[in-house]
Amino acid sequence: MKVVNVHQRLMHASPERVGALIDSLASPNDALWPRRWPRMRLDRPLAVGAVGGHGPIRYFVEAYAPGHLVRFRLTGPKGFDGWHGFEVIDATAAHCVLEHRIEMQTKGPAILTWSLAIRHLHDVCVEEVLSQAQVALGNQPKPVRWPLYVKFLHWLMTPRKRAGEPEGRVTIASGDNH
Repeated sequence: MKVVNVHQRLMHASPERVGALIDSLASPNDALWPRRWPRMRLDRPLAVGAVGGHGPIRYFVEAYAPGHLVRFRLTGPKGFDGWHGFEVIDATAAHCVLEHRIEMQTKGPAILTWSLAIRHLHDVCVEEVLSQAQVALGNQPKPVRWPLYVKFLHWLMTPRKRAGEPEGRVTIASGDNH
């Protein structure tokens, strides 16, 4: 199944300021990624070849133009073949558009995984990224609606401490009890 998923938001700030938010991704000073979602992590600072992901999504940095765009090539989950990324577009000195785009093919079970779960979580997460960008730039953020289904899916994927587990360690809740 072909997937093209695009989210855009007008930012009342210079392209340089918005581009700096992209440049901060996965760093200790990440000003773009919302805190209540699994952190974006990379094995090194943002650069072509850096490997990482967020939650169950895995990728490597395929293209990076500092202050302008980053593109991540998807490597997981299995059946997700394509990329996602952020780009500053339609810029003037006083405003620009921050865009997040996914272009991929889903195959096999990934068709259902995308359609039934990840797409819903992704859409809310990316809208929160864009609102986080607005906050970081001093703009009024657009409120993000969390449908009940997304709240449920987010709850399912949120790490929780199991009884008897030492402090500081969290595990993903699953159907098994061992």
